[in-house]
Amino acid sequence: MATETQDGTASAEAHAAGLPQFDLQWWPGQIAWFLIMFLVVLAFVRLFAAPRVGGTIEVREEKISGDIADARRLRDEAEAQAAAAAAETAQARAAAQRVAADARARAQAEVTAKLGEEEAKLAAKGAQAEARIATARDAAMANVAAIAADAAGAIVGKLTGRAASPAELAAARGS
Repeated sequence: MATETQDGTASAEAHAAGLPQFDLQWWPGQIAWFLIMFLVVLAFVRLFAAPRVGGTIEVREEKISGDIADARRLRDEAEAQAAAAAAETAQARAAAQRVAADARARAQAEVTAKLGEEEAKLAAKGAQAEARIATARDAAMANVAAIAADAAGAIVGKLTGRAASPAELAAARGS
């Protein structure tokens, strides 16, 4: 340090020396204090700060790895549940298709049975109608001969001016 005179001015030699940290006479003391402070800070960091930071890092890594393990476990459970849900959906879909197929088959059987009944009714009505038609045709055919004989007699009467005898009409029917 520079010494001051009684009037408050710095001595000439202190003023000429410049900054003390650049003065070589002070370097050994500065180096010693630097080493002492460096060792104190190093000891503090090594004994207190580094273990706390390292412990915090380890705790954080354990928490992260635990969270990742939980996430993987939950993902596996979710995938298993999704697969189970898909299987249940497939089973339900198959059951619904079976029920629909059974209902279709029952409806088809009912329609076929009703169709068979209606066809049988129609066939019976058709047979009855055919029988009535045959009876009416036979009756009409029996009258056709008499009508034809009467018509032939009327035609002969108109053409010849005389009525045809029953024997002539019977001979015309026979031929």
